Amino acid sequence: MSSYIYLALGAGFLGIAVLATLVATREHRGSPVERVRAVIDHGLQAGGDGLGADLTVYLDREAHRSFLSAAATSLGGLFSGRLTTIREAAIRDELMAAGMYTVSARTVIGYRVLSTVALPLLALLLVGLHGMLDVLIVALAVFAGWVLPLTYVQRRARRRIETIDRALPDLVDLVTVMIEAGLSFPQALRLASGQFGPPLGDELKLTLQEQTMGLSIEEALTHMAERADTPAMRSFVRTMAQGERMGISLGQIMRNLAHEMRARRRANAEERAQKTPVLMLFPLVFLIFPALFIVLMTPAVIGLIHNLGSL
Repeated sequence: MSSYIYLALGAGFLGIAVLATLVATREHRGSPVERVRAVIDHGLQAGGDGLGADLTVYLDREAHRSFLSAAATSLGGLFSGRLTTIREAAIRDELMAAGMYTVSARTVIGYRVLSTVALPLLALLLVGLHGMLDVLIVALAVFAGWVLPLTYVQRRARRRIETIDRALPDLVDLVTVMIEAGLSFPQALRLASGQFGPPLGDELKLTLQEQTMGLSIEEALTHMAERADTPAMRSFVRTMAQGERMGISLGQIMRNLAHEMRARRRANAEERAQKTPVLMLFPLVFLIFPALFIVLMTPAVIGLIHNLGSL
């Protein structure tokens, strides 16, 4: 009877571990970034151009906090102050890059702690602790429980940043055409924001809302570069800020910037292509070659055994 109780406890902790990975990255909770909250509030009050409504859809402002999320946030606050290896600022930067503006860094820390407890307990209930292999499995479960939630956030942030980086040359081309047609840069950026979907479109809308709140276009662009920190984004923000500050024509500068971004993207693609043979080495050596040797050598080995047996 006790084994069934242990199995039920293990299943419960497994559910907590799964939620620790998924809910921490999908649910929208209390905002860790006061600037984004102010942007949303101002967008709701201003209305007019519809940007505030779009941002409200994208960033769910209502704090429908579940019991698990509240417990994880409290647990994360407890451990973030006691463990020096946990840096809330670093996790907050990852959340910003991932576009999860309303997820607290302490919530992620709490889910990491919960999964670190749940996965080893489940592994202990399933395999026991009878040998060194079982000890290794439990140790790997501890490591996986601590790493997986943050790893998921980091991978999501990396994919989002790469998506923004790929869309930036198209944004520069579109803004260049609008500027050469006679529009100012803020007007061109406002029109271009409706032509791009997430995540670049959301970043542009946040930037325009910050400008509507009273920030200069240079400060709003600087904040966008902090949220999506890539070489292409930094070049774009630096070029636009210098052009606005010095009052020079942006047409030719932006064309050169678009060319530079595409050259950088091409160089990155070539670098990844050169890494492909090294990445293929592991599956070739450990997966393909053994199977190939078995298929080729088995008939010869069988024939050799048969010949030796007939002597």
